[in-house]
Amino acid sequence: MTHEPGESVTAGEAISLVASGDLWLLDVREDFEWSSGHAPGAHHIPLGELGLRQGELPDDVTIAVICHVGQRSRMVTNALVDADYAAVDVAGGMVAWQASGGDVVGAEAGQMR
Repeated sequence: MTHEPGESVTAGEAISLVASGDLWLLDVREDFEWSSGHAPGAHHIPLGELGLRQGELPDDVTIAVICHVGQRSRMVTNALVDADYAAVDVAGGMVAWQASGGDVVGAEAGQMR
């Protein structure tokens, strides 16, 4: 299952591909959203810090960008593709991730924001 940079993947696809190591999951939500529940193994760089922390992004694996429902992740995915990263958007964000059976960890994982 390969995706072109800039495409969207379903939450179900992302769950499988992250588990297999084929995607590097980047959560761009704010700190309070992250602490309310996030995918295990996700890498957290809030949208506002992404420019300063760009050096933390891998260039040897496709980055799957996720947020709460998909608006911010779509914007970040487009920016990463424009910067020559292989990136895809997780459609529906963490809401879809959880609805698709993806694990969620965090202090308040049952009340994700």
